[in-house]
Amino acid sequence: MEIKTIARKWGNSMAVIIPKEAVERKRIRENEEIVISIQKRTLAGDLFGKFPRKSGKTGQEIKDEIRKGW
Repeated sequence: MEIKTIARKWGNSMAVIIPKEAVERKRIRENEEIVISIQKRTLAGDLFGKFPRKSGKTGQEIKDEIRKGW
């Protein structure tokens, strides 16, 4: 089950709220130990420069090619 939620400041810690539907579906009870997997959403800017270019062209050359048809 995947849940998207927002981390919020709670004192000196961070907290997340588990939606009621997820609590009911997984039958989570108060004080019950659960395991949470944390994955930060990747932003497009974080991917810049991560993939090698196969064409060998510069970024400016690629932009110029794209703009030719405009």
